[in-house]
Amino acid sequence: MARYSALLGKRVEVTFRAGDIYLPATGTLAADSGRSIFLEERFQQNERARTFRWELPYHSILRVNEVPARSDTQASHSASGAHQPGIVSFRKRPETA
Repeated sequence: MARYSALLGKRVEVTFRAGDIYLPATGTLAADSGRSIFLEERFQQNERARTFRWELPYHSILRVNEVPARSDTQASHSASGAHQPGIVSFRKRPETA
């Protein structure tokens, strides 16, 4: 029985255990096999669409929370290029040797 099937297609934040370390992961819940879940993240790199998927076995999952949807004001700020915490943008590319 798939435990997290109600969250399929939704953005979730997962806390999981890797050895003795607890790690967070955020992505879209792409699949639930009944033994593990698959998170997916889509992004642009070098003007190409990329998809990254990773598998988290049930026995390593500590917590799964649905991430609230972004509000319209947040979406308009990000679309207008407003500063976002944790994002660094370079106006001019650094020169390389």
